[in-house]
Amino acid sequence: MTDTVEINECFGRDGLQHESVFLSTDDKVELLDAFVAAGFQRIEATSYSHPKHVPAFADASDLLKKIERHPGVRFKATCPNQKAVERALADYREGYGAEELSLLTSASESHSQKNLHSSKDTQWQRVREMIELADGKFQLVGVVSVAFGCPFEGKIDPNVVLADIERFRELDVDVITIGDTTGLADPVSVQKLFRELTANDPDFPYVAHFHDTRGAGIANSYAAYEAGCRRFDGALGGVGGHPAQITYGAGMTGNVATEDLVNFFESMGVSTGLNLDALSQASELCEQKLGRELNSKVARSGYTRELL
Repeated sequence: MTDTVEINECFGRDGLQHESVFLSTDDKVELLDAFVAAGFQRIEATSYSHPKHVPAFADASDLLKKIERHPGVRFKATCPNQKAVERALADYREGYGAEELSLLTSASESHSQKNLHSSKDTQWQRVREMIELADGKFQLVGVVSVAFGCPFEGKIDPNVVLADIERFRELDVDVITIGDTTGLADPVSVQKLFRELTANDPDFPYVAHFHDTRGAGIANSYAAYEAGCRRFDGALGGVGGHPAQITYGAGMTGNVATEDLVNFFESMGVSTGLNLDALSQASELCEQKLGRELNSKVARSGYTRELL
Protein backbone atom coordinates (compact mmCIF):
# COMPACT_ATOMS: atom_id res chain seq x y z
CA MET A 1 0.00 0.00 0.00
CA THR A 2 1.34 3.43 -0.94
CA ASP A 3 -1.02 5.54 1.14
CA THR A 4 -3.84 5.44 3.68
CA VAL A 5 -7.16 7.21 4.18
CA GLU A 6 -9.58 7.37 7.11
CA ILE A 7 -13.29 6.89 6.49
CA ASN A 8 -15.90 8.01 9.00
CA GLU A 9 -19.10 5.93 8.89
CA CYS A 10 -22.17 8.19 8.88
CA PHE A 11 -25.02 5.66 8.56
CA GLY A 12 -26.07 6.01 12.20
CA ARG A 13 -26.73 9.77 11.99
CA ASP A 14 -26.62 11.38 8.55
CA GLY A 15 -27.96 8.14 7.11
CA LEU A 16 -30.88 7.50 9.42
CA GLN A 17 -32.09 11.10 9.63
CA HIS A 18 -33.46 10.71 6.09
CA GLU A 19 -35.40 7.54 6.85
CA SER A 20 -39.14 7.52 7.41
CA VAL A 21 -38.99 4.16 9.23
CA PHE A 22 -37.36 4.52 12.64
CA LEU A 23 -35.02 1.86 13.96
CA SER A 24 -35.16 0.73 17.56
CA THR A 25 -32.33 1.59 19.90
CA ASP A 26 -31.28 -2.08 19.99
CA ASP A 27 -31.18 -2.21 16.19
CA LYS A 28 -28.94 0.86 16.17
CA VAL A 29 -26.65 -0.70 18.77
CA GLU A 30 -26.33 -3.80 16.61
CA LEU A 31 -25.42 -1.69 13.61
CA LEU A 32 -22.85 0.37 15.50
CA ASP A 33 -21.25 -2.85 16.80
CA ALA A 34 -21.00 -4.06 13.19
CA PHE A 35 -19.31 -0.82 12.15
CA VAL A 36 -16.75 -1.23 14.93
CA ALA A 37 -16.13 -4.84 13.84
CA ALA A 38 -15.41 -3.58 10.31
CA GLY A 39 -12.66 -1.34 11.67
CA PHE A 40 -14.13 2.16 11.63
CA GLN A 41 -12.47 4.41 14.19
CA ARG A 42 -14.80 7.40 13.76
CA ILE A 43 -18.52 6.65 13.71
CA GLU A 44 -21.49 9.02 13.65
CA ALA A 45 -23.80 7.54 16.24
CA THR A 46 -26.64 10.00 16.78
CA SER A 47 -27.77 13.61 17.05
CA TYR A 48 -28.89 15.80 19.92
CA SER A 49 -31.27 17.62 17.58
CA HIS A 50 -34.66 18.36 19.11
CA PRO A 51 -36.90 15.28 18.64
CA LYS A 52 -39.60 17.55 17.21
CA HIS A 53 -37.31 18.43 14.30
CA VAL A 54 -35.49 15.09 13.87
CA PRO A 55 -37.52 12.41 15.70
CA ALA A 56 -35.21 9.59 14.58
CA PHE A 57 -32.81 10.54 17.37
CA ALA A 58 -35.15 10.87 20.30
CA ASP A 59 -33.21 7.98 21.86
CA ALA A 60 -29.79 9.69 21.65
CA SER A 61 -28.93 9.35 25.33
CA ASP A 62 -30.28 5.79 25.61
CA LEU A 63 -28.23 4.77 22.57
CA LEU A 64 -25.00 6.27 23.88
CA LYS A 65 -25.60 4.55 27.20
CA LYS A 66 -26.04 1.14 25.55
CA ILE A 67 -23.21 1.04 23.01
CA GLU A 68 -20.01 -0.73 23.93
CA ARG A 69 -16.91 1.45 23.88
CA HIS A 70 -13.64 0.34 22.30
CA PRO A 71 -10.10 1.74 22.54
CA GLY A 72 -9.34 4.00 19.60
CA VAL A 73 -12.98 4.25 18.46
CA ARG A 74 -14.74 7.63 18.71
CA PHE A 75 -18.51 7.95 18.50
CA LYS A 76 -19.84 11.29 17.31
CA ALA A 77 -23.06 13.14 18.05
CA THR A 78 -24.34 16.22 16.22
CA CYS A 79 -25.16 19.39 18.17
CA PRO A 80 -27.03 22.21 16.39
CA ASN A 81 -27.31 24.51 19.43
CA GLN A 82 -26.42 25.09 23.07
CA LYS A 83 -29.26 22.93 24.40
CA ALA A 84 -27.82 20.02 22.46
CA VAL A 85 -24.40 20.54 24.06
CA GLU A 86 -26.04 20.67 27.48
CA ARG A 87 -27.57 17.25 26.76
CA ALA A 88 -24.18 15.97 25.62
CA LEU A 89 -22.59 17.23 28.83
CA ALA A 90 -25.27 15.56 30.95
CA ASP A 91 -24.49 12.24 29.27
CA TYR A 92 -20.76 12.87 29.66
CA ARG A 93 -21.19 13.39 33.41
CA GLU A 94 -23.13 10.13 33.61
CA GLY A 95 -20.17 8.35 31.99
CA TYR A 96 -21.53 7.56 28.55
CA GLY A 97 -21.11 10.72 26.50
CA ALA A 98 -19.99 10.86 22.87
CA GLU A 99 -16.29 11.26 22.20
CA GLU A 100 -16.91 13.83 19.44
CA LEU A 101 -19.46 16.56 18.86
CA SER A 102 -20.28 18.05 15.46
CA LEU A 103 -21.06 21.77 15.45
CA LEU A 104 -23.10 22.84 12.43
CA THR A 105 -22.85 25.91 10.22
CA SER A 106 -23.93 26.68 6.66
CA ALA A 107 -21.99 28.49 3.96
CA SER A 108 -25.20 30.15 2.76
CA GLU A 109 -27.58 32.41 4.65
CA SER A 110 -30.67 30.75 3.18
CA HIS A 111 -29.60 27.22 4.12
CA SER A 112 -28.74 28.37 7.64
CA GLN A 113 -32.24 29.80 8.01
CA LYS A 114 -33.88 26.67 6.60
CA ASN A 115 -31.76 23.98 8.26
CA LEU A 116 -30.66 25.61 11.52
CA HIS A 117 -33.51 28.08 12.00
CA SER A 118 -31.08 30.96 12.47
CA SER A 119 -29.06 33.48 10.51
CA LYS A 120 -25.41 32.73 9.82
CA ASP A 121 -24.29 35.37 12.31
CA THR A 122 -26.55 33.96 15.01
CA GLN A 123 -25.35 30.42 14.34
CA TRP A 124 -21.71 31.46 14.59
CA GLN A 125 -22.46 33.10 17.92
CA ARG A 126 -24.08 29.82 18.98
CA VAL A 127 -20.99 27.91 17.87
CA ARG A 128 -18.74 30.11 19.99
CA GLU A 129 -21.03 29.57 22.97
CA MET A 130 -21.21 25.82 22.31
CA ILE A 131 -17.43 25.54 22.25
CA GLU A 132 -17.16 27.43 25.52
CA LEU A 133 -19.89 25.28 27.04
CA ALA A 134 -18.21 22.03 25.93
CA ASP A 135 -15.22 23.04 28.06
CA GLY A 136 -12.68 20.79 26.33
CA LYS A 137 -14.49 17.58 27.22
CA PHE A 138 -15.00 16.42 23.62
CA GLN A 139 -13.24 16.42 20.30
CA LEU A 140 -15.02 19.16 18.38
CA VAL A 141 -15.86 18.86 14.69
CA GLY A 142 -16.73 22.05 12.84
CA VAL A 143 -19.06 21.43 9.88
CA VAL A 144 -19.50 23.79 6.92
CA SER A 145 -22.61 22.67 5.02
CA VAL A 146 -23.49 23.49 1.36
CA ALA A 147 -19.83 24.36 0.77
CA PHE A 148 -20.01 23.80 -3.00
CA GLY A 149 -23.57 24.84 -3.77
CA CYS A 150 -26.82 25.77 -2.08
CA PRO A 151 -30.28 24.60 -3.22
CA PHE A 152 -31.58 28.13 -2.54
CA GLU A 153 -28.70 30.40 -3.55
CA GLY A 154 -26.86 28.35 -6.16
CA LYS A 155 -23.08 28.39 -6.40
CA ILE A 156 -21.19 29.34 -3.26
CA ASP A 157 -18.22 31.70 -3.44
CA PRO A 158 -15.16 29.63 -2.37
CA ASN A 159 -13.89 32.66 -0.44
CA VAL A 160 -16.98 32.46 1.78
CA VAL A 161 -16.21 28.81 2.51
CA LEU A 162 -12.57 29.58 3.23
CA ALA A 163 -13.64 32.36 5.59
CA ASP A 164 -15.98 29.99 7.43
CA ILE A 165 -13.21 27.41 7.71
CA GLU A 166 -10.88 30.08 9.07
CA ARG A 167 -13.46 31.00 11.70
CA PHE A 168 -13.48 27.39 12.89
CA ARG A 169 -9.68 27.37 12.94
CA GLU A 170 -9.68 30.52 15.07
CA LEU A 171 -12.10 28.80 17.44
CA ASP A 172 -9.61 25.93 17.73
CA VAL A 173 -11.85 23.03 16.74
CA ASP A 174 -10.14 19.67 16.32
CA VAL A 175 -11.57 18.63 12.92
CA ILE A 176 -13.32 20.48 10.08
CA THR A 177 -15.77 18.79 7.71
CA ILE A 178 -16.50 20.39 4.35
CA GLY A 179 -19.96 19.27 3.26
CA ASP A 180 -21.44 19.00 -0.23
CA THR A 181 -24.86 18.76 1.33
CA THR A 182 -27.04 18.35 -1.75
CA GLY A 183 -24.52 16.95 -4.23
CA LEU A 184 -23.71 20.10 -6.21
CA ALA A 185 -19.91 19.77 -6.17
CA ASP A 186 -17.73 19.07 -9.20
CA PRO A 187 -14.16 17.70 -9.24
CA VAL A 188 -12.57 20.96 -10.44
CA SER A 189 -14.08 23.02 -7.61
CA VAL A 190 -13.32 20.30 -5.07
CA GLN A 191 -9.69 20.01 -6.09
CA LYS A 192 -9.19 23.78 -6.06
CA LEU A 193 -10.61 24.15 -2.54
CA PHE A 194 -8.76 21.21 -1.00
CA ARG A 195 -5.48 22.19 -2.65
CA GLU A 196 -5.70 25.55 -0.97
CA LEU A 197 -6.56 24.01 2.38
CA THR A 198 -3.83 21.38 2.32
CA ALA A 199 -1.24 23.80 0.96
CA ASN A 200 -1.82 26.11 3.91
CA ASP A 201 -1.77 23.32 6.51
CA PRO A 202 -1.27 19.78 5.18
CA ASP A 203 -1.52 18.16 8.61
CA PHE A 204 -4.83 19.61 9.77
CA PRO A 205 -7.66 17.01 9.71
CA TYR A 206 -10.02 18.28 7.02
CA VAL A 207 -12.81 15.83 6.12
CA ALA A 208 -14.47 15.62 2.69
CA HIS A 209 -18.20 14.94 2.95
CA PHE A 210 -19.82 14.29 -0.42
CA HIS A 211 -23.34 13.35 -1.42
CA ASP A 212 -23.91 11.32 -4.55
CA THR A 213 -27.10 13.10 -5.62
CA ARG A 214 -25.86 13.61 -9.19
CA GLY A 215 -23.52 10.63 -9.40
CA ALA A 216 -20.32 12.63 -8.81
CA GLY A 217 -19.54 11.47 -5.28
CA ILE A 218 -16.65 9.14 -6.12
CA ALA A 219 -15.18 11.56 -8.68
CA ASN A 220 -15.29 14.34 -6.10
CA SER A 221 -13.69 12.08 -3.50
CA TYR A 222 -10.83 11.34 -5.88
CA ALA A 223 -10.42 15.05 -6.61
CA ALA A 224 -10.15 15.76 -2.88
CA TYR A 225 -7.70 12.88 -2.46
CA GLU A 226 -5.52 14.15 -5.32
CA ALA A 227 -5.50 17.54 -3.62
CA GLY A 228 -4.16 16.04 -0.40
CA CYS A 229 -7.28 15.19 1.62
CA ARG A 230 -7.02 11.89 3.50
CA ARG A 231 -10.25 11.87 5.52
CA PHE A 232 -13.68 11.12 4.10
CA ASP A 233 -17.26 10.61 5.21
CA GLY A 234 -19.46 7.87 3.78
CA ALA A 235 -22.65 6.03 4.66
CA LEU A 236 -23.22 2.35 4.03
CA GLY A 237 -25.72 1.81 1.26
CA GLY A 238 -25.50 5.46 0.21
CA VAL A 239 -28.29 6.41 2.59
CA GLY A 240 -28.86 9.79 4.14
CA GLY A 241 -29.25 13.41 3.28
CA HIS A 242 -31.31 16.15 4.84
CA PRO A 243 -33.99 15.22 7.41
CA ALA A 244 -36.97 13.55 5.78
CA GLN A 245 -39.44 16.36 6.50
CA ILE A 246 -37.25 19.01 4.83
CA THR A 247 -38.31 19.32 1.21
CA TYR A 248 -35.35 20.97 -0.52
CA GLY A 249 -33.16 18.85 -2.77
CA ALA A 250 -34.32 16.23 -5.22
CA GLY A 251 -33.47 12.78 -6.49
CA MET A 252 -31.25 10.49 -4.44
CA THR A 253 -30.01 12.71 -1.66
CA GLY A 254 -27.77 10.17 0.04
CA ASN A 255 -24.11 10.16 0.97
CA VAL A 256 -21.40 8.48 -1.05
CA ALA A 257 -21.84 4.75 -0.38
CA THR A 258 -19.10 3.63 1.98
CA GLU A 259 -18.79 0.26 0.24
CA ASP A 260 -18.11 1.97 -3.09
CA LEU A 261 -15.72 4.50 -1.58
CA VAL A 262 -13.74 1.79 0.20
CA ASN A 263 -13.57 -0.35 -2.94
CA PHE A 264 -12.41 2.65 -4.96
CA PHE A 265 -9.51 3.42 -2.63
CA GLU A 266 -8.52 -0.19 -1.99
CA SER A 267 -8.49 -0.95 -5.74
CA MET A 268 -5.95 1.88 -6.17
CA GLY A 269 -3.72 0.45 -3.45
CA VAL A 270 -4.81 3.02 -0.87
CA SER A 271 -5.49 1.37 2.47
CA THR A 272 -8.67 2.21 4.38
CA GLY A 273 -7.68 0.00 7.30
CA LEU A 274 -11.07 -1.73 7.11
CA ASN A 275 -11.90 -5.43 7.09
CA LEU A 276 -13.73 -5.92 3.79
CA ASP A 277 -15.47 -9.13 4.86
CA ALA A 278 -16.80 -7.47 8.02
CA LEU A 279 -17.74 -4.43 5.95
CA SER A 280 -19.81 -6.63 3.65
CA GLN A 281 -21.57 -8.10 6.68
CA ALA A 282 -22.29 -4.60 7.99
CA SER A 283 -23.62 -3.62 4.57
CA GLU A 284 -25.99 -6.59 4.54
CA LEU A 285 -27.13 -5.77 8.08
CA CYS A 286 -27.98 -2.20 7.04
CA GLU A 287 -30.21 -3.54 4.27
CA GLN A 288 -31.87 -5.99 6.66
CA LYS A 289 -32.63 -3.29 9.22
CA LEU A 290 -34.08 -0.89 6.66
CA GLY A 291 -35.91 -3.68 4.84
CA ARG A 292 -34.85 -2.81 1.32
CA GLU A 293 -31.99 -2.95 -1.17
CA LEU A 294 -29.75 0.09 -0.70
CA ASN A 295 -27.73 2.09 -3.20
CA SER A 296 -24.22 0.66 -3.04
CA LYS A 297 -23.01 -0.69 -6.37
CA VAL A 298 -20.35 -2.81 -4.67
CA ALA A 299 -22.99 -4.45 -2.48
CA ARG A 300 -24.45 -5.84 -5.71
CA SER A 301 -21.26 -6.53 -7.71
CA GLY A 302 -18.65 -7.45 -5.10
CA TYR A 303 -15.27 -5.92 -4.36
CA THR A 304 -12.74 -5.50 -7.16
CA ARG A 305 -10.24 -7.65 -5.28
CA GLU A 306 -12.62 -10.60 -5.51
CA LEU A 307 -12.63 -10.42 -9.31
CA LEU A 308 -8.93 -9.93 -10.11
